[in-house]
Amino acid sequence: MLSKKRRGAARLAAAVMASGLVAAGAIATAGPAAADDTTSAHGGATATLGGLKVYDQAVVHGQGGDQRLGAGLFEMSVDNGGTLQTYCIDIHNPTQQQAKYQEVPWSASSLHNNADAGKIRWILQNSYPQVNDLEALAHKADAGNLTEKTAAAGTQVAIWRFSDHAKVDAVDPAAEKLADYLQKSAQNLTEPKASLTLAPPAVSGKSGSRIGPVTVHTNADSVTVAPAAGTPSGVKVVGKDGKPVTGAADGSQLFFDVPAGAADGSTSLTAQAATKVPVGRAFTGIGEHAKSQTQILAGSSESTVSASATASWKKQGAIPAVTAEKNCSKGGVDVTATNKGDEAFHFELSGKKYEIAPGGSQTVTVPVGEDQPYKIAVNGEGGFKKTFSGVLDCKTAGSGSGKPSPQPSPASVGGTSGGDTGGGDLAETGSSSATPVIAGIAVVLVLVGGGSVFFLRKRKSGTA
Repeated sequence: MLSKKRRGAARLAAAVMASGLVAAGAIATAGPAAADDTTSAHGGATATLGGLKVYDQAVVHGQGGDQRLGAGLFEMSVDNGGTLQTYCIDIHNPTQQQAKYQEVPWSASSLHNNADAGKIRWILQNSYPQVNDLEALAHKADAGNLTEKTAAAGTQVAIWRFSDHAKVDAVDPAAEKLADYLQKSAQNLTEPKASLTLAPPAVSGKSGSRIGPVTVHTNADSVTVAPAAGTPSGVKVVGKDGKPVTGAADGSQLFFDVPAGAADGSTSLTAQAATKVPVGRAFTGIGEHAKSQTQILAGSSESTVSASATASWKKQGAIPAVTAEKNCSKGGVDVTATNKGDEAFHFELSGKKYEIAPGGSQTVTVPVGEDQPYKIAVNGEGGFKKTFSGVLDCKTAGSGSGKPSPQPSPASVGGTSGGDTGGGDLAETGSSSATPVIAGIAVVLVLVGGGSVFFLRKRKSGTA
């Protein structure tokens, strides 16, 4: 029977392989001139919301009167392995059953213009579940006796006072004292680092050159790097020194080495790691769950995180790379087009025509209504077409009628599940016993003709 470490390593390897195949399929069907991007450009962790797990009661005072609701920790299952615990930062917006979430920077969430966002991070770092010594926490807050449920409720109440600026109180006296203590003590901290992201997520250039760089940003000790299955023969992922790479670290620069004479085309690479997602990272709903209640990370087991980047190349002419990113401060989507060719790139966006000179770049903000689905098309010469779709969710739902979702999602009676999973950042009562212990590994993808071979190499396990 496989050990937990080997099972975790196998899961991460399978995730890398699956990501490579998916990316290859997208390239094969889309071609170098057309693509449909419905996923986040940020990378990191994607997870499914499991429900409100460790909680007690709170009362929200609004225009429509007072309403009691559950307040505490949610649990999420990370794609390809891992468990997250989160608090809500959008009290008046309900969650959706089994909603899918994506890790995002504060600039792409309701925290983008919240001057108190850093105080929320302080609360997360100085309260439950990061602080598991409830007796010590209660002593600091002069709260008497705290249980896991009342500690979670008090922490959530304090967060709502900053995230939604809501008038909300904990029902339990000890939880209310904790909330008051956290609110009064909170200090502004900086935004936490992403678990894993690649910048920029798309590059272009001439065949016969190294195309890039794509810079790795991560809190993981190491990252595995693999080109997509089906990458054209001769095209390699290399480092700054031009040597092929299968691994990277924070700050590493990656390039696509395209041989001279290669047919015009495109490919991608996938970077993955096993790490703990930093406390304070925001999570927003994606796809059909885009309007599900925004969450903020309170604790993480070692989890699988990933990011991808694409490259396109031509022998001559305009060689564009187009990316899109939500810009909450401007209420829209930033579409950035670069041109690494030797001719101007002409394209049309939202009814207007643009020209990008060789070596040039331009960012256009496309206005999008809050909570409105968008589909932005970039149509260029030579049959170039790329579309970006999603939903802009940059604000909390507001006070509205003063009636928030009373219980965002079903929860188990008592709100806890016992057992020590060794998750580190997770509260013992909120993490699943099925949480994988994922060892850091390196996965090498070697292209042999039209096929690829994967193998695993052990490394020392590090802490996030």
